[in-house]
Amino acid sequence: MIDRKEIKEIVEGYYAHADKIKVGTIASHSGLDICDGAVEEDFRTLAVCQAGREKTYTEYFRAQRDADGRIKRGIVDEAVVFKKFNEILLPQNQQKLVDEKVLFIPNRSFTSYCSIDEIEENFRVPMVGSRNLLRSEERSEQQSYYWILEKAGLPFPEKIESPEDIDELVMVKLPHAVKTLERGFFTASSYGEYLEKSEALIKQGVITREALGTARIERYIIGPVFNLDMFYSPIEPKMSKLELLGVDWRFETSLDGHVRLPAPQQMALAQNQLTPEYTVCGHNSATLRESLLEKVFKMGEKYVKATQEHYAPGVIGPFCLQTCVDKDLNFYIYDVAPRVGGGTNVHMSVGHSYGNSLWRRPMSTGRRLAFEIRRALELEKLDMIVT
Repeated sequence: MIDRKEIKEIVEGYYAHADKIKVGTIASHSGLDICDGAVEEDFRTLAVCQAGREKTYTEYFRAQRDADGRIKRGIVDEAVVFKKFNEILLPQNQQKLVDEKVLFIPNRSFTSYCSIDEIEENFRVPMVGSRNLLRSEERSEQQSYYWILEKAGLPFPEKIESPEDIDELVMVKLPHAVKTLERGFFTASSYGEYLEKSEALIKQGVITREALGTARIERYIIGPVFNLDMFYSPIEPKMSKLELLGVDWRFETSLDGHVRLPAPQQMALAQNQLTPEYTVCGHNSATLRESLLEKVFKMGEKYVKATQEHYAPGVIGPFCLQTCVDKDLNFYIYDVAPRVGGGTNVHMSVGHSYGNSLWRRPMSTGRRLAFEIRRALELEKLDMIVT
């Protein structure tokens, strides 16, 4: 892991050029939210794009400013286009970002397309957030987010050690064989169904036998899914350092198509259509009944404390607890994003329900990040929010 002192020394050089600081990120996942929020807080933006999928950022959301630098349209001031996203790791490209005084916001695409080892050991661009927590998102890691949740005493779906032990509905978690960044998840309620579905998916090329051998099997929580978009500010001087910004939920293919079909049509599907896929293709916004908010904040506090104890300095900035709620209104955390969540674009420009109420202005996750940078500059505490 890069010594945090080294990053602090780099970011110290940003203060003399505070008016030139840019907010940068990988142009994917939550890139638009990050850029939109930065523009709202009067920062210039830089999007790192991959050739073949860059037009969203280089053309359709390109920023237009007047002679005084005021934004008139769009949100992306500068787009850097590489053949592959991981070219951002090349020393000369990192140096370009540092020279341009970029504060980099990590998202899931950053850790998916770039080596975690390289990010931890060799990426010398000041990163707003928790560099040492990014690896915990990988379920294959010994100290994955499940490890943190257990240390924190937080609820998560029970793990089933062996397929033979399946005695009620479970979710089998493993990567998709073709869509390498997506899920090859499937459900089963018995060992026989597990064998039948897994063999069918292997034949269809959706999953591999090797990945199946390392899959995580969990008891299925029957209930709605809520992604809790939270924020932790280490520089907040007076009020709560933990914030709930908002809640979102997912649209997943082909699961959402399945649930819109009447039961007779579901039963009549062809073999290769029977098992739904869980590829996320969009998000929507939600709120919670108020009596559940205390539970949400308690979960957030426990997660923050555990990260501070085991991954000093702990979580910084945005994080997302992805949860299911059962019939007794109990939360179960089935995934944790120790960075900007995947559904925050639904709140860009209009803000989050709870974040807006808290800050008395439209407060998306992207804007909250940029606002934190602005406050850190004013308080001369930029070193406290970067790693």
